Amino acid sequence: MLILLPPSERKADVRAGRRLDLTRLSLPELNPARERVLDALVAVATTPDTDVARQVLLTNAQREDIARNARLRRAATAPAAALYTGVLYEALGLATLPAPALRAARRQVLVSSGLWGAVRLTDRIPPYRCPLPLTLPGPGALGAYWKRALGPVLESAAADGPVLDLRSAAYAATWSPRGDLAGRTVTVRVLHEREVDGVVTRSVVSHFNKATKGRLVRDLLTAGIRPRNADDLVTALRDLKYTVQEEPGTAGRPRRLDVVVTAL
Repeated sequence: MLILLPPSERKADVRAGRRLDLTRLSLPELNPARERVLDALVAVATTPDTDVARQVLLTNAQREDIARNARLRRAATAPAAALYTGVLYEALGLATLPAPALRAARRQVLVSSGLWGAVRLTDRIPPYRCPLPLTLPGPGALGAYWKRALGPVLESAAADGPVLDLRSAAYAATWSPRGDLAGRTVTVRVLHEREVDGVVTRSVVSHFNKATKGRLVRDLLTAGIRPRNADDLVTALRDLKYTVQEEPGTAGRPRRLDVVVTAL
């Protein structure tokens, strides 16, 4: 099984560790594309006009984000498993997984990235800011840029097994499985159910969505589940006591699941 996760905007502050070495990253076929984005991102961050750099990196980019990007090639690195610290990764709790589950996570999980395309949890990378959607001089719109590069690489990583795609919309747009692989892919939307004035409503709430996806992956890994296909994966989620509702399918597209939660 291949598990696709989004990155987190929040990242650990890495103060020591070896410098970035692209040749040591997984999925080396992506290195030419990574080099181009890395060069463009560093160039933007080192422009004398800080306001221009902020504008390119989207409106909430801070001065420290720009400084981080400026020193990406000489910055200390950490494994992606330790670098990403957002809500999803807190709920996943990689550092506290039992050894067999952690080994499975290292084999099965790929993290999408606007800078790296995709990385495994063991890949050492520095803290950075490169959100999607983002347009950089040279590569252009990164969503479209990575869509051209990621297809063959992720198809190879998926092999013959099912794919659990938990990426957010911007990152999901960088690769859409096709043909047989689409039929083996399951996407998940988390709906928060609550009662308001006697009326039960369901809505997507960012915190619940991210935390539930992290817990879901942790539960699958801890249970040692090895689904052979999408049907097995859906059954496994139900066996783990998740309230799962499947939306009507469309031929040639991934299966879409709603996971309903009332509280964390």
